[in-house]
Amino acid sequence: MAKSVSIPVSTVRKKSIAGLGLVPLVALVVGSMIGGGVFSLPQNMAKGASPGAVIIGWLIAGVGMLALAFVYQGLSTRKPTLDAGPYSYARAGFGDFIGFNSAWGYWLSAWIGNVSYAVLIFGALSYFVPMFGAEGNTWQAIVGASISLWLVHALILMGIRQAALVNVITTIAKLAPIFIFIVAVLIAFSLPTFSIDLWGSGAPALGDVMTQVKSTMLVTLWVFIGIEGASVVSARAERRADIGKATILGFAVALSVYLLVSLLSFGVMTQPELAGLPSSASMANVLEKAVGPWGSVLVRIGLVVSVAGAFLSWTLFAAEIPYRAAREGMMPEVFARENANGSPTGSLWITNILVQIFLIITLYANSTYLALFYIASTAILVPYVFSGAYALKLALTGESYGAGNGRGRDIFVGAIATVYGIWLVYAAGPNYLLMCALLYAPGILVYWWARNVRGEKAFSVAEAAIAAGIVIAAGIAGYWMWTGAISAL
Repeated sequence: MAKSVSIPVSTVRKKSIAGLGLVPLVALVVGSMIGGGVFSLPQNMAKGASPGAVIIGWLIAGVGMLALAFVYQGLSTRKPTLDAGPYSYARAGFGDFIGFNSAWGYWLSAWIGNVSYAVLIFGALSYFVPMFGAEGNTWQAIVGASISLWLVHALILMGIRQAALVNVITTIAKLAPIFIFIVAVLIAFSLPTFSIDLWGSGAPALGDVMTQVKSTMLVTLWVFIGIEGASVVSARAERRADIGKATILGFAVALSVYLLVSLLSFGVMTQPELAGLPSSASMANVLEKAVGPWGSVLVRIGLVVSVAGAFLSWTLFAAEIPYRAAREGMMPEVFARENANGSPTGSLWITNILVQIFLIITLYANSTYLALFYIASTAILVPYVFSGAYALKLALTGESYGAGNGRGRDIFVGAIATVYGIWLVYAAGPNYLLMCALLYAPGILVYWWARNVRGEKAFSVAEAAIAAGIVIAAGIAGYWMWTGAISAL
């Protein structure tokens, strides 16, 4: 069978589709990172840590994620032909099968996570419309979520640029109530309240400072997911240099928001008070104490807008990654289809049909969906490890470097990013990592199918061994979950 020819996506688009500028790229990074998690930060952080430990936790997360941001910034200019983010870097550095798995894990995480966003939107709206239910999984909520899903679908079919411009609007709209929260809580901030039991010595249940810091890692683990957003859509950028700028700017905005929201809350309510709040939208309770009932309403409206914007961003990412992988023969050709507007129609339809199916599943078996979501959330961390490792590999070998061109700095940054990525996977828990094999195993057949259709060899000896290891791990994980030895919930 004759081999098909891969067509560089950037070439196709630049002939007819206007690219994304710096502002839309920054909005994609910020919009994907700041979703629903920021509204739960006050309770999530205080549940296991004192103010002092929270500060240390953010310092560690900030250094690790800054290194990862520098990795994406550097790779975007050092390797301009690699324009699909973590997938491209994993494939270039470690081979086709590793690249495919990076794309597969990222895609699964993105669209399964989008189910949670759709449900969360209507769960938040239940504050105003009780029939949606606090969990957002009543039939009325699922109908509303389904309508929202296909409206976003139609928007993206009109063109990525149009969808990205709408995302700019939703990002500004979501930051507005967060900014009001920060200003109001800053005015109400009490240093004596913040200083009460700064290191948690009066709360033995929290453990020592290092135990508290570790508990914050489990929160900071998730809130920075999306930092790679600009690199995922880098083929659609007007200027290559804007990808790195957007990554750093987006990271700075997100880190500032997270720091201020979590730390200022300790100046309005004590650690035990914050820890006792409902997890969902605990920001609402903090602002209500600072300014009155209208603060709670404002935050809940902000939550809906914020999650809606994140839903749009992640729908774009979920469609883009398999589209790019399919254009390069790593996934079945159906994912590579696009319309006259340059929208990835094949991957978009497949992705959103799966989201729709899982929305219906949440109506009948919410626990099953949640188990998959927790596993998939861990799967998205693996591509981060390969991104850092690829940057480290380039710096160590000197590939794409000229004389005296910052190799020492990049070795340091790449090493920090790689170690931090491995730490993220470890912090998520070895059980979750093992259960990820259940999601990666079906991808082996998809990869084999895509390569076989093109008449290309699917696996090298080393890749076949990796595939066998994934299948064995999936079998073990499945058996242990069946017997109750491990659980995702």
